[in-house]
Amino acid sequence: MAEETKRSAIIREGEIEKAYGNKKPRILSGMRPTGKLHIGHFAGALEPWVKLQSVAENFHLIADYHVLTTKLDTSDIAQLSLDMAIDWIAFGIDPEKSPIFRQSKIKEHAELFLIFAMLITKARLERNPAVKEQVRDLDIGEGMSFGHLGYPVLQAADILLYKGDLVPVGEDQLPHVEMTREFARDFNNHYGKVFPIPSAYLSETPRLPGTDGNRMSKSIGNTILLSDTPEDTWKKMKSAVTDPQKIRRNDPGRPEICLVYGYHQKWNPGEVNQIHAGCSSGELGCVDCKKKVTEKLNESFAPQRAKRSELAKDPGAVLDIIEQGEIRARGEAEKTIQAVRSAMNLG
Repeated sequence: MAEETKRSAIIREGEIEKAYGNKKPRILSGMRPTGKLHIGHFAGALEPWVKLQSVAENFHLIADYHVLTTKLDTSDIAQLSLDMAIDWIAFGIDPEKSPIFRQSKIKEHAELFLIFAMLITKARLERNPAVKEQVRDLDIGEGMSFGHLGYPVLQAADILLYKGDLVPVGEDQLPHVEMTREFARDFNNHYGKVFPIPSAYLSETPRLPGTDGNRMSKSIGNTILLSDTPEDTWKKMKSAVTDPQKIRRNDPGRPEICLVYGYHQKWNPGEVNQIHAGCSSGELGCVDCKKKVTEKLNESFAPQRAKRSELAKDPGAVLDIIEQGEIRARGEAEKTIQAVRSAMNLG
């Protein structure tokens, strides 16, 4: 307990060994199943997860219960879950090291959610800035369901059910991690120590804008999918917005405001100085600039896309991988719930 108290609430990339020493921290990471992933998912979450496999013990959650907070139609959820799992495996998640599983297949998520729901007030949930932002962005108002208001409680249950030490998140998700820390402390104070006090993990991964310059989202069609062909990737990159002041090839550009330059920083770091100089001077035209980064992106993703294509041919084998992950996850979840019930003197 003393060691956890001293540990920072936020651990940044490169600080894991200093924070945990020889111990591999346990991580629970997940996504709502929205189907095939885009390059924003890769840069912001999937790539950091893959790197963490060498320094942490990872569990990867297909958060299908969380879908219900904003979407009651579940007719396509099985296929969306499968498509997402295929991307995870093709792009570097090793299910032998990092079990992949569906939230709805582990009933203990619902049980711990119920228990945690008794430890928090409605007012505390309504103060969560991420919940406030969703109410505003989705224009929910009085139409918010109990489940939607309580989704941070379910997130906390997801993490603590596997006794997660470290939670990879973006800056905007830090309030959820803090709430999870509160749940762990409150439960431990009431009933005895069962849960670790998790820390947030922030990796140095800039958020990539979509091809229209807005937040990347499949619903508005501004994404490049991990599963896109090289031809589709070029077609989408060709339409990407650039510096509005650079109209003709010889016009000097401002790479620092151009999203395509941001893609170069991610997939073509060896040439960013030349790209910056060429754009700034007007020597490099936007079409050639887009071609260069498309070539680099396609080259980088070629092995993973080939693997994805093979995996997609045998969905039954991928489902078997998920079911094996569920056996492993269920074993951990059952141990945690047994400890919770024992601490609470429940039957």
